[in-house]
Amino acid sequence: MTRTLAFVFSALFPLAALAADATAPADDSFVRPVADSDLSDFLWTHRPIVVFADTPADPRFQQQIDMLLEGEDAMRDRDVIVLTDTDPAARSSIRSKLRPRGFQMVFVDKDGVVKLRKPSPWSVREIGRSIDKTPLREREIRERREGG
Repeated sequence: MTRTLAFVFSALFPLAALAADATAPADDSFVRPVADSDLSDFLWTHRPIVVFADTPADPRFQQQIDMLLEGEDAMRDRDVIVLTDTDPAARSSIRSKLRPRGFQMVFVDKDGVVKLRKPSPWSVREIGRSIDKTPLREREIRERREGG
């Protein structure tokens, strides 16, 4: 029994140290809850798509998340990160800033400017087209072509 406990503790201590280490890599999840995030956390690194709903059971919310997950590769190629907020009572800083009503999908570009708000789910193809029309994305595509 003590050997088992020693093994369990030896396995857990490095994980606890990694969790407490400020230099540990950031969460690489494609879809994540808003939690304590702020839009400024993603300036110049990611394009947040924030999906709001009054409850995670909202069928529009589920449909939007499913579509984004199906097109994850296309969205990651565009530096998209998906943030979800399904608890209006929590009053997250992002919810306070963007002030959605019920279900809403909001696309914020890398410069922190809201580029799109939709009250119904959008396909990855439609979202991708909207992203590709932004000046920042056009520049990224141009630089990628010239560099490669």
